[in-house]
Amino acid sequence: PLSLPFAVGQCGNQVGCRFWDLALREHAAVNKKGIYDEALSSFFRNVDTRSGGDDPDIYKGRICSLKARALLIDMEEGVVNEILQGPLRDVFDSKQLITDVSGSGNNWAVGHKLYGYLYRENIVEKLRKTAEHCDCLQCFFIIHSMGGGTGSGLGTFVLNLLEDEFPEVYRFVTSVYPSGEDDVITSPYNSVLAMKELNEHADCVLPIENESLFDIVNKIQHMINSGKLGSTVKQNSLVTSSAGRAKVVQEKPFDAMNNIVANLLLNLTSSARFEGSLNMDLNEININLVPFPPLHYLVSSLTPLYTLADVNVPSRRLDQMFSDAFSRDHQLIQADPKHSLYLACALLVRGNVQISDLRRNIERLKPSLHFVSWNQEGWKTGLCSVPPVGHSHSLLALANNTCVKPTFIELKDRFMKLYKKKAHLHHYLHIDRMEQSCFSEAISSLSDLIEEYSELDATKGGPRTDPSRLKIAV
Repeated sequence: PLSLPFAVGQCGNQVGCRFWDLALREHAAVNKKGIYDEALSSFFRNVDTRSGGDDPDIYKGRICSLKARALLIDMEEGVVNEILQGPLRDVFDSKQLITDVSGSGNNWAVGHKLYGYLYRENIVEKLRKTAEHCDCLQCFFIIHSMGGGTGSGLGTFVLNLLEDEFPEVYRFVTSVYPSGEDDVITSPYNSVLAMKELNEHADCVLPIENESLFDIVNKIQHMINSGKLGSTVKQNSLVTSSAGRAKVVQEKPFDAMNNIVANLLLNLTSSARFEGSLNMDLNEININLVPFPPLHYLVSSLTPLYTLADVNVPSRRLDQMFSDAFSRDHQLIQADPKHSLYLACALLVRGNVQISDLRRNIERLKPSLHFVSWNQEGWKTGLCSVPPVGHSHSLLALANNTCVKPTFIELKDRFMKLYKKKAHLHHYLHIDRMEQSCFSEAISSLSDLIEEYSELDATKGGPRTDPSRLKIAV
């Protein structure tokens, strides 16, 4: 089964770049003989670049030239050009890129209504071409940010397009939400307009907050600088160096933040890429964790966290790793799932971990977690035998939990501050096909979502025991 990632906008492409880089390193660590195997085929094609025309795929034998199964879309050329001039230049070709020069000016309407309309046919054509190379297309991934113009506007336009063209293929979205101190003044508008599209057209959304990523990176830097736990930056660190030389200061402030999101995606897709005693495909996440269509926002937490920046820290004990996944400090949004209501939870474990370890930890943690009364056994588990490079094990927890509500309430408040004054609206309304009703519909959609979470929260004090089973007459 194959996944087809779309990186849209500056943030999406920077995260995508880290993902492809780390994925190749993971496969290289396991695949010593350079044979094109099933693990590689899930995200890469093996092509013969010597023949003319469209490069034919080679399914068996040695790796010739790997091409990522992906589309990179940005309305500014900067980041995509950087990728094409960097170490990953051979992994992509012009058939996978869609760029413009002027950008979307931090305006959702320009990305969605203007560029969406302009580039629709081009995107559909490249989408079909890329999909033709996939034997069994399992899901689409969109990686984008919510605050700017291209990621939020064109990113959600692509989401709608995928639903039109391939309605039966699941759509997973990794969305990076701006912080309250965002330097884009219109980011609340862009985020709320994009939220309406995510509510209606995504199957699963993994919201990630810039603020959380920033906090995690600061903790990592603090650990490095304090020399706590004997932590040091590894030589040839994957994150702190893109050129293979160790350095404590990042070249770009967002590199380490993007790397955390890339690691989330590596863990999420590990079962699709490697063997495991309990493999979980991505569609199972959606089936098991989304009981109602609108409530498809999953809070993610990663552990170990500090090692994401390739800090040499002693490995966390296995049981401690499970505890970490439910603590505030390890969440990729500013949230506390432990004190909110769980609808369901998935644990994706990598490395030398037994099913009995999983069961023991679930039983240990269960009493401290509030699950909705009709889904007390709402756990889904996955075990992939290949750990991340340099570690013995890792854990990604995905929680469908009402703790996402404060993130959405804060976003709504920031939107309303601007909207009450009608500030900056003219920048949006002069774009063709953009009307003021788009704003009122978007805020109404977000309010409805918040209300659904509030109704669930109101049931939290209810009975923790299993409801009595219905007797079914045969």
